[in-house]
Amino acid sequence: MVATPRRTDIVIPLFDHFEPLDAIGPYEILAYVPGATVRFVTAEPGLVQDVLGSLPVHVPTGYAEVEQCDVLLIPGGGSFKAMVDDADFLGWVRRTHAGTRFTTSVCTGSLVLGAAGLLDGLTATTHWDAAADLESYGAVYTPERVVRQGRVITSAGVSSGIDMAVRLAALLTDDVTAQAIQLYTEYDPQPPFDTGSVAKAPPEVLERARALSPPTSPSPRRSPAPPRSPG
Repeated sequence: MVATPRRTDIVIPLFDHFEPLDAIGPYEILAYVPGATVRFVTAEPGLVQDVLGSLPVHVPTGYAEVEQCDVLLIPGGGSFKAMVDDADFLGWVRRTHAGTRFTTSVCTGSLVLGAAGLLDGLTATTHWDAAADLESYGAVYTPERVVRQGRVITSAGVSSGIDMAVRLAALLTDDVTAQAIQLYTEYDPQPPFDTGSVAKAPPEVLERARALSPPTSPSPRRSPAPPRSPG
């Protein structure tokens, strides 16, 4: 007899200028968790535009309509700026976190958790270009790809959200289920270049990477430095 899957409510806030893979990568993985429902929420229901400019998403639910969830997942991108400047939203994050099984972030989404006061004294990660900003919120930065501190899980830049989601799937179900989701989605990275971290990238690649971020995504707490914001 197969046990009935536990119902799991997963909520992902989307604000304008969100990094698409930050949200869609984990969504693709977590939507396959048995019993899981993934919901996107935003400040005001309607169209939300990604940071790259070509992926408008209609989000029908305002975050204020959600009083609790099992998993809260904060994506990054230029959207972090609106999130950390929204006192009502940060209050909602704190209230929601109080009842979650896991509170998670991808990339600069960890700055939102920091701004909400959830990372003080914790080891956490974010995009490599936002490490100092993360520590300004009282966290201890580590370049690890996924970091779990109790029920708080942070992941590094953009694509690391997929790694985090697979690990979260195992925590929500079991290792075999998570591995089955990884196999079904054929998540078996074999990048053509070994330059996916600051530790491995030569100076010219690092310099070029710093210039890639969309101009609509100002870097956190770095004015008047040139605008660069990872996801």
